[in-house]
Amino acid sequence: MSSIIIPKARLLLKSGKDAFLDPNIGWKTTHFWGPVANWSIALAGITDLTTKGPEYISLPMTATLCVYSAMFMRFAWMIRPRNYLLFSCHVFNEGVQSIQLYRRLQYDRQQQQQQQEGQQQEIVYKDDNKKNGIMCAAAAVAGGIGIVPRLQARITALPMPLKCRAFLKHPAGPFTIFFWAPTCKWGLSAANLLDYKRPVHSVSIPQQLSLLATGAIWCRWSFVITPININLAMVNLALASSAVYMLVRKYVYDPFPTSPGEEKDDK
Repeated sequence: MSSIIIPKARLLLKSGKDAFLDPNIGWKTTHFWGPVANWSIALAGITDLTTKGPEYISLPMTATLCVYSAMFMRFAWMIRPRNYLLFSCHVFNEGVQSIQLYRRLQYDRQQQQQQQEGQQQEIVYKDDNKKNGIMCAAAAVAGGIGIVPRLQARITALPMPLKCRAFLKHPAGPFTIFFWAPTCKWGLSAANLLDYKRPVHSVSIPQQLSLLATGAIWCRWSFVITPININLAMVNLALASSAVYMLVRKYVYDPFPTSPGEEKDDK
């Protein structure tokens, strides 16, 4: 058994080393640093998971991150060159954000149960309906992937302006993941900005720093992948800008946050 596993492990390590040193996709390029920046989102999620309670979790942001990672798993698989580092990052982040989302939903459910004990059955019924709706949506998406090329061919065969047809046939057009993944990421920027009224003490510095890093690096990466993606560059610029806003807000209103333990010591 070891005679089979060890050579395969050595081959895997060698291929990883070759990819890391490759001048076209290695550590000197944004093909490497773009996914590395995205890993900071997952690590920020781990930090919040281990150090903060569920009451600090932003439900809109976490839900958006779940959808975002699901879309970019497909994106990482379809771009050229195919990016396994980005793919693994979003697989990991999907797990982290799903746990965070579950924690927040459980916390909200417990709060509702404490306030409205008599409505427990109704809450469970609604949750079941939500789960069924999510499963149906996932099944619809999975089933729709196979018919997209045929749908594109039928729609583009209809009479329409040349520019419209060119847009629909574009390699990063609305019939491809290269359009919908960046479009989904616009939700990430929007969710970040929608938290502008969120209490400053609950703003996650690791999360905002990771969003700033990934937004800045991906602006460049959007122009070196195939196909070039202007939509992706614009959304990452917006994401970085929203992160800067949240960090400035955090610094202005809460420049030196203290932990609960430190507050007790001061008293």
